Amino acid sequence: MPETPTRCGFVAVVGRPNVGKSTLVNALVGRKVSIVTSRPQTTRQRVVGVATGPDAQLLFVDTPGMHRQERKALNRMMNRSAQASLADTDMVLVVTEAGRWTEEDEDVLERALAAGRPVILLLNKVDRIHPREQLLPMLESAAARGDFEAVMPISAERGENLDRLREMLERLAPEGPLLFPAEQWSDRDERFHVAEIVREKLMRRLREEVPYGLAVEVERMAESTEGRRLEIAAVVWVEREAHKAIVIGKGGEMLKAVGQAARLELRARFDRPVHLEIWVKVREHWTDRDADLRRFGYDGG
Repeated sequence: MPETPTRCGFVAVVGRPNVGKSTLVNALVGRKVSIVTSRPQTTRQRVVGVATGPDAQLLFVDTPGMHRQERKALNRMMNRSAQASLADTDMVLVVTEAGRWTEEDEDVLERALAAGRPVILLLNKVDRIHPREQLLPMLESAAARGDFEAVMPISAERGENLDRLREMLERLAPEGPLLFPAEQWSDRDERFHVAEIVREKLMRRLREEVPYGLAVEVERMAESTEGRRLEIAAVVWVEREAHKAIVIGKGGEMLKAVGQAARLELRARFDRPVHLEIWVKVREHWTDRDADLRRFGYDGG
């Protein structure tokens, strides 16, 4: 009896900022592939989350939120990164927020449909819609916006309808060999994820005070001499001296709280003690210089 052929497909996950793309990718993969905060444009680089089933592998490409304003090189890079994902994919998930449609949503949808790939339009955060009878006209209105493989209500946060979505994507994926080992869940190395975890804790602690021009670079990551502890040295880069003072906080309390929160997650992630040192340095206007963007890993490719 012939074996069932395997399927493997890239799935671009696109949408305007803050519609829940990273939460969706994390839920579909079952691991924390991308950091999540309430701040728009938390995701700055493409990250591939790998979800491997018995006969199929789905490669979810989490992208920066597409936005209209491109005031700095970093904004332009994020838009290029999201656009490039559409060109190199087999399927597209356009994520929107149920009950809210904006001009930015329209821009994203136009780009997705123009890519000529199968598009599934998702109405996320349906758990916030009450009464549920309101969903039907929303779905009908969404379906009239283009030619879609499907229009589907989901809640990425609560996992609603995600099994059905995963099954549909596996059917749409082209036949072919698996591209990643079954145990691998991301295309990024651990240094990248460590830096992102530190940045996530910064953004969550700083809330509205968070400087936009904030990047994290892991300078060193190695085992201690006795081999039991993981030692990590990271630098937080900001654009102004005033931002440095905000990140450090009065008496160093902000940076201390960020370090503690990051250390707890990293200890659980690596299942071993972690020693984390964080410094804050200033590099003026780094968000508007291509060389600095490349240094911090923002290539937009």
